[in-house]
Amino acid sequence: MTHPFEIEQETILPASPEQVWEAIATGPGIDSWFMGRNELEPRVGGTAAMDTGGHRQEARITAFEPGKRLASRTDTAADGRFMAFEYLIEGREGGSTVLRVVHSGMLGDDWQDEYDALRRGWPFHLHTLREYLAHFPGRTGAPVFALAPTGARTAPQVRAALAGALSLPDPVVAGARAYAEPAGPPPLEGEVTWADDERFEVRTADGLYTFHQGPGIALMFHHLFGGDTGRAEAAWQQWLTGLFS
Repeated sequence: MTHPFEIEQETILPASPEQVWEAIATGPGIDSWFMGRNELEPRVGGTAAMDTGGHRQEARITAFEPGKRLASRTDTAADGRFMAFEYLIEGREGGSTVLRVVHSGMLGDDWQDEYDALRRGWPFHLHTLREYLAHFPGRTGAPVFALAPTGARTAPQVRAALAGALSLPDPVVAGARAYAEPAGPPPLEGEVTWADDERFEVRTADGLYTFHQGPGIALMFHHLFGGDTGRAEAAWQQWLTGLFS
């Protein structure tokens, strides 16, 4: 049985409507703050695609008004599930912009867990968007993704291992300083800007680094704004795998 849902979020961003549009309505812009590797055809009827760890999800663009409104919708699955996204942009005096996001659709039998995960995720994603626009304006980031199984470790144990490897306190708190030396890319050295029960984010001079934990799995979604990102992804995958091997 499917269940309808709707999540609405609003945030004020330190950027012009044109900058916000570039961040939400172009593939490189989306890569700089959201999940996966993204492609977007800039027209009504075009395709918006996201690839995360080899899993590709596509949606159809249903509204495309540059600087004002973007909307998309996935196809309806055999069980009735689909997702729709709408972004509404409004400029404010002083160079800031209000962005309103509406995420709606139909969820499946595990709808409550799915809904809770989506509801918790959006404030974090909008925080990352704000960090991107505030600290890396005019640049685009390359996404770095890594995943590693963590065996029988519980989510708190995975979190503690990640924190320890990054020289962070447990529990991780915003404002703490992180440091790590993965083999290959430059050392990670920066400040925790977000910490909740599922993930934490570190901002450095060259990127936004996000670490997720759960029972049996650890994930990383990074956005790097310089350097050899191909080597960085392989190096971070090696670092994460080694941490839980």
